[in-house]
Amino acid sequence: MLSNIHRRIAMVSLADSRIEINAIAITLQCSVLTVRRCIQRSRMTGDIHERTRSGRPALYSEEERLRIVAFYCQIQPLPNSGRWSLRWAARRLLADPTKIDVSPSKSTLHRILQSNRLKPHRSRYFLHITDPDFFPKMEHLIALYRKPPRRLFFFDECPGIQVLKRLTPDLQTDNMRQRLEEFEYIRNGTLDVFAFLHHADGKVGMECHADHTASTFAGVFRRHAVQFSKDEPLHYVMDNLSTHRGYAFCQVVAELSGIACPPERNLITQAKRVQWLCREDKRIVIHFTPYHGSWLNLVEIWFGIMGGKVLSESFGAPEHLKAALEAFVDDWNLLLAHPFRWSYDGKGLHDKAVKRFGTMLRNSAAMMELRTLAKQLRLMTNLLQDYFSEVTEETWHQLAVAVSSQSAVVAELIQREGGPRQKKNAQQALDGLITALKFRSISTKELAAA
Repeated sequence: MLSNIHRRIAMVSLADSRIEINAIAITLQCSVLTVRRCIQRSRMTGDIHERTRSGRPALYSEEERLRIVAFYCQIQPLPNSGRWSLRWAARRLLADPTKIDVSPSKSTLHRILQSNRLKPHRSRYFLHITDPDFFPKMEHLIALYRKPPRRLFFFDECPGIQVLKRLTPDLQTDNMRQRLEEFEYIRNGTLDVFAFLHHADGKVGMECHADHTASTFAGVFRRHAVQFSKDEPLHYVMDNLSTHRGYAFCQVVAELSGIACPPERNLITQAKRVQWLCREDKRIVIHFTPYHGSWLNLVEIWFGIMGGKVLSESFGAPEHLKAALEAFVDDWNLLLAHPFRWSYDGKGLHDKAVKRFGTMLRNSAAMMELRTLAKQLRLMTNLLQDYFSEVTEETWHQLAVAVSSQSAVVAELIQREGGPRQKKNAQQALDGLITALKFRSISTKELAAA
């Protein structure tokens, strides 16, 4: 975050370069009036420094403010868990001021955090990239979306939707007609929803079932594919659920493509089945999203819309929910359907993935699950080998420092692992990353000695 003096220097420099005042204000995140006043003052007096201010001097020095920020953002109130509230943190520091040698009030804590635009009390979900081959798979899908075939469908299933009925009917307030919903509900079973989103027009084909077994999925897929001419190529994007990569599904794809399915002994492993399903020398081609890459599947957008429009209602039986879903799909296809245009190009994600893993390794290596850690190590190795230029030199150096500082912790995690195969895979992943870092000449003294 820029200090006031550096922000004023930037304002004057940008103005001298004939950048418009509105653009300067947006770039530096301040008001147009502030920019205009700073430029005028600089041109009239040549001075951009702080003027002497009246009032009480600052209660806390910059060093003390930094200690307050570090305490609130980096120290957890409970053993390896919890997040402070302003009141909780203020009372903890008042009860034990020796922790950081200051005891600010709740309002002072709030002002210091706000001045640095910090909101550590807030959280949101994200999908951490764990697939070592995430980026080649992502590039394949993005290229597919930019030049889509005529029949491109996005498929996914939403399993185990709870059918909930509230104890009393909804009411509305007298003035604003706001809906009042009963808090308590009764569970009336579950329902699985299968949906196909057509890329060309955004229309949806949907089926509801009581389960999502391999035979159920095969039947849903077959009924969708037979709607089209037998010689028309069909492309499907879907996730890596085991039923999507089973031999039974390979048989269905082969039958609908009018070709013989390879013997099961030739498709004995999941990797071989995936490779065959992705082959483009047959009528039906399957495109799999990366692991933890469901956001690359456009039907997830439609599921979000469907959830907001339908699933928040009260239903007494699975049949009632099914009827509501089918009615919504009818209205969607008639009135609301539209193509979802993909614009994301993946720029910056490589650097972000390395930064996140470096931070996780540096702060929480001992808490990581070994199988996930091994995948992350292989992902970093692949990025070093194939996407080195997409990540800044500083980020690579930070990763090298994190690997060298936490190598003993990772080695202990590997030694504690009981499974010999998983232990071997994790050790190979760690050795591979250290070798790749050395090969790229991104090393610290510890790595050089490893």
